[in-house]
Amino acid sequence: MITFIISLLALVAGYFIYGRIVERIFAPDNRPTPAVSKADGVDYIVMPGWKIFMIQFLNIAGTGPIFGAIMGAKFGPSAYLWIVFGCIFAGAMHDYLSGMLSIRHGGAGLPELVGHYLGGGTKKVMLVFSVFMLIMVGAVFVYSPALILGALSGGGTTWVYIWCGIIFAYYFLATMLPIDKIIGKIYPLFAIAMLFMAVALMVVLIIKWPQLPELTDGLSNMSPAAGPIFPCLFITIACGAISGFHATQSPLMARCMAHEKQGRPLFYGAMITEGIVALIWATVSSYFFYGGAAQELGAPLTLQAPEVVTTVSSGWLGIFGGALAMLGVVAAPITSGDTALRSARLIIAEFMNIEQHSIRRRIYICLPLFLVTFGFLWFNIADADGFNIIWGWFGWANQTLAVFTLWALTVYLARKSKPYIITLVPAMFMTAVCSSFILVYKNSFALGDVAGYITAVIVFVLSGLLFAVWHKKFCKPATGNE
Repeated sequence: MITFIISLLALVAGYFIYGRIVERIFAPDNRPTPAVSKADGVDYIVMPGWKIFMIQFLNIAGTGPIFGAIMGAKFGPSAYLWIVFGCIFAGAMHDYLSGMLSIRHGGAGLPELVGHYLGGGTKKVMLVFSVFMLIMVGAVFVYSPALILGALSGGGTTWVYIWCGIIFAYYFLATMLPIDKIIGKIYPLFAIAMLFMAVALMVVLIIKWPQLPELTDGLSNMSPAAGPIFPCLFITIACGAISGFHATQSPLMARCMAHEKQGRPLFYGAMITEGIVALIWATVSSYFFYGGAAQELGAPLTLQAPEVVTTVSSGWLGIFGGALAMLGVVAAPITSGDTALRSARLIIAEFMNIEQHSIRRRIYICLPLFLVTFGFLWFNIADADGFNIIWGWFGWANQTLAVFTLWALTVYLARKSKPYIITLVPAMFMTAVCSSFILVYKNSFALGDVAGYITAVIVFVLSGLLFAVWHKKFCKPATGNE
């Protein structure tokens, strides 16, 4: 528990210290935001700061800081290091700068931003890549809460199908309607439930104060079957450390902010909060798998992540507390899924230059979008290993999206003659992670750990050298404001 407490304090300190450094580098000012200059009553609407924070937190959270942390805890205490350092120096910085850059570009979506800084060809790749990943998010985040709700409703495949249908219908409404009609009203309530769950579990941990694996015990992999710590840990724990999905969500809130100086608490702060949630669940899972909690709760060690959530929440928090906790866990993926599809609609509309004030034009995009999402959902259900396959590739696609975003942010800072080192090092590191993962992942090439390590080193060095060549040849200080 000492490692947990130190990690928790480090995350809070990271917000106040490094978050302020990143904010000063970007230098927010008093120019009109897109919510003011482009108000349309649908996607560009000024909303209260506290509500934007709650929506942003729930948008980016999903099941990532919960399920990812549960699976990531099996790698041992190294999970703490990745959550803390990844969140402070990569994830929160990534979310803040991508959100603020969206504001500076009129609320532009991720493909537009990446295309502006990395070129038109990259923009087209990002368009396809982003929409594909967002559709996978929508499909995965229908199925995972449907499994939990189906189990609570009596179990059986029929209940899972029913809940899939209900969640899918909700997705369509939330994607179509103005952002303040459903999302703006119910998301803050769900966010409160999720935060209650995290705080309640943290209180239980402090009261119990279990003996858990600490950093002082070493960084050896406690579950070799999950794959090597590098790169698998950095893909498994994504949303609690750094996630490219977040950069697709930040523009939604960038279109709702009244002024730029809200950025640090809303973007950087939401990611730090998510890191705290991941930290709590990593500690809960460490207690469950290695500290005796499974035996205390009468549960087998073979439980999967959703089953761990159900068992721990009901066993520790009682009926009422467990119900609120489960509401938070179920709401998180549902609310991430609907905003993922909303982001996909806006990205497609932006690329095709289709205005979205008209309901009819929104339907033009939503119908084919939901048909493709339904196809992924059906694969989830029909194939026994469909969920695991999609989730594995989603994790890689998610972090690859972060790679594109980090390089775009690095180019932006370099052109502005700002300290681009804050994005360059994370960009090089995540490029190495994603490149090596594709070689060692069991559902890909599965070439072994050594091949992954060698590839990671080569890619890390090569990416840095290529950036240095580009910077020397092409980068000149930009004039004017962006």
